[in-house]
Order: sequence, then C-alpha cells, then structure tokens
Amino acid sequence: PALYSHHRLQCHLSILYHFLKWQVVYAYYRLLAFLYKSNQQRKTQSSSYQYDAFISYNTHDELWVMSELLPHVEGEQGWKLCLHQRDFQPGKPIMDNIVDGINSSRKTICVISRHYLESEWCSREIQVASFRLFDEKKDVLILVFLENIPPHQLSPYYRMRKLIKKRTYISWPKPGEDTRVFWEKLRMALEAKESSKEENPILSGISGT
Repeated sequence: PALYSHHRLQCHLSILYHFLKWQVVYAYYRLLAFLYKSNQQRKTQSSSYQYDAFISYNTHDELWVMSELLPHVEGEQGWKLCLHQRDFQPGKPIMDNIVDGINSSRKTICVISRHYLESEWCSREIQVASFRLFDEKKDVLILVFLENIPPHQLSPYYRMRKLIKKRTYISWPKPGEDTRVFWEKLRMALEAKESSKEENPILSGISGT
C-alpha cells in the first residue's frame, strides 16, 4: 500500500507539473501578445495625434498665449494647438482633460513664468508631460520662458531645473527686441522629431536672445 501511495503521489505530481508548466507557457505567450498589442496601439496613436502641441500655461499669461502664441504658431505656422478654454471637454474632470490633452498631442509647450511656478494645476500638467517624456523616452517637452527667473527661485522646483538642463527651452525676447528668431526657433522645436536618442544641438538649451 505504501508503494502504491508513493506511485500515486508521483503520478499526481507529474500531472500537476505538466499542468503548471503549460499554464506558465500560456501566461508567457499571453504576456507577449499583450506587449505586442500595446506596442502596436502606441505606434498607431503616435502616427495619429489630434494636436501638434498641448499648451500648458497660467491664466495670468493667457493674454500672451492668445495674442502672441496662437496667431503665430497656429495662424501663421499652421500647427494645431490644444488649449484649455477651447479644447477641453465640458463636464469632464479637469485632470482627465489634462491627461487626454497631453497624450493626444505630439509635444507639450510649457509657458513658464513666476505665476506658472506658483500654480498647482500647472505643476500637475508639467508632471504629466514629464512622465510621458520619461515613459516613452521621447523629446516631447518644450519650455518657453516669458521672463528671466533667477536660479534661487527655481531651486524648489527640482524637476524643472533638471528639465531645463536636458530639454529644449526658449526665452521670450525683452520688450523692443525682434521676435522673429524666437518664432523660428519654436517652429524648429515643433518640427524636431520626438526621439530622445539624438539631441538636436541647435535646439537644446537655446534662448531667444
């Protein structure tokens, strides 16, 4: 009886082993299929963005966005921009609108000012854009500085300081200075491919002066 029980146990273990083995193999191929599907969806999405750029800005800087940025970038250059007051879906939670707007845009333009740095919503927007930058490994972020911000004022914004060192940033010219170079550099930044493997020496760390 003991020998029979031992043999029976071996049979059960053998059946269990083969069952678990095929379960593991099945799970492995299911995982491969999921990763392949996710990769294909991302490729499809990347080739069919709804907007060229999501504009992240503080309401105090809305006049500049509407009177300067919109006419030049969307009107003259022909890019399609995603703006809060125009393109957000009414009744939809604000955070969902932000995430959908950023993910539906090839790039995100952050209009940086002192008001921007003090805004909780602007902070969330740049966090979402930064997450996409690090997750997709693509150069999707453009920082536009409307004013000169001393380093000590940027020091609490560690993420911002890191982005300034690595990403494309452009400074708005001082009053009375020619703005044509600024708009040309912004156009080049929007035209640049999103791949982060090769930094564009013309665009990395450029300023408007």
